[in-house]
Amino acid sequence: MRLYGQRVFVEDLKSARQFYHEVLGLSIDWEDADAIGFDIGATLIIEAVGDTDEGDEGGTLVGRFVGCSLAVNDIEASYRSLVEKGVTFSGPPERQHWGGVLAYFRDPYGNVLTLLGE
Repeated sequence: MRLYGQRVFVEDLKSARQFYHEVLGLSIDWEDADAIGFDIGATLIIEAVGDTDEGDEGGTLVGRFVGCSLAVNDIEASYRSLVEKGVTFSGPPERQHWGGVLAYFRDPYGNVLTLLGE
């Protein structure tokens, strides 16, 4: 077994494409009418949710902690660059008790992703 992909749900695929491709700089593997696959080792799948009826779980999939960590070579430089591009972080990179460094950021839909550095 291996991880194929991590799905992240958004409300507007066109603006999500701009954020993930142009702002974050991720390479596009594939795209169709409802989703875009970005190469992050596995595939980061940015998927549009349709109009949701009350009680439908689609609306609850957007704007949550995703649990996806994006490893970068220089977390301080990556953090500064993304802040300059308008990416919202909950705070600066912080060293964790296990030795890694993490910084949490939000996409335009409130989904929280993680930068991971050493």
